[in-house]
Amino acid sequence: MNFNRVLAVIVRHFYTFKHNLNRLSDSFYWPAMDIILWGLTSQYIQKAGGEVSNLILVLLSGLVFWQIIWRGQYEISVNLLDELWNRNLVNLFSTPLTVNEWIMALILLGVIKMIGAIGFSILLVWLLYSVNLFTFGWLLIPFFISLLIVGWWAGLIVGGLLLRFGQRIETIAWSGVFLLAPFSAIYYPVSSLPSWAQKIAQIIPSSYIFEGMREVVQKGQISYINLTASFLLNLIYIALAYFFFKWCFKKSKEKGLARLE
Repeated sequence: MNFNRVLAVIVRHFYTFKHNLNRLSDSFYWPAMDIILWGLTSQYIQKAGGEVSNLILVLLSGLVFWQIIWRGQYEISVNLLDELWNRNLVNLFSTPLTVNEWIMALILLGVIKMIGAIGFSILLVWLLYSVNLFTFGWLLIPFFISLLIVGWWAGLIVGGLLLRFGQRIETIAWSGVFLLAPFSAIYYPVSSLPSWAQKIAQIIPSSYIFEGMREVVQKGQISYINLTASFLLNLIYIALAYFFFKWCFKKSKEKGLARLE
């Protein structure tokens, strides 16, 4: 065995490592997200002790409902990536298909697939842990809708970036929305965040959604303040994300869509 050749292979991979966003994400981004998210959750549980009612329900509902945001974003961005991987983007827009029609198709496809995925998750939680997330019925439906809108505008932003910069940043298709997770208060209240993080949480609609959903789970009552705040912020973000996506598409089209494939 020639260790010079072994070393050469190792060095070759290190040279490409620093230019590969996927590998950098796997090595640093995901560990950081896990440590931050679960570290904050552990601190909250430790400080709260037995004061948190329905703790298992709070954690499992947060885990399941986060999937709504993630699936909403994922379906838009990954279906766009699928067109790039299959070298089909130019073919799509050589037809009468408009950008608005394409966006609507991706959103509706995401909703259909999300219903199946969330239904399966709720069933699995019930089978494995005997936790029924349908207990609160219609009280959670407005929050579901708001969560979906978060996923849509996040998907449009990620999709716009993919149209602008191409497949070299494809890792954001499944990791981008997780930047919101630590500030969304999925498993813990916003008050448990550091003061600087609380300021960020105040401008993120998902933090109001999860705070409101936790109130439904723990107290059985709906917080109209949190619900209204989430919808108002979502209206702003979905409008900005839509125009950002359209702008990125226009700029990419001027440079040639074929370059993305």
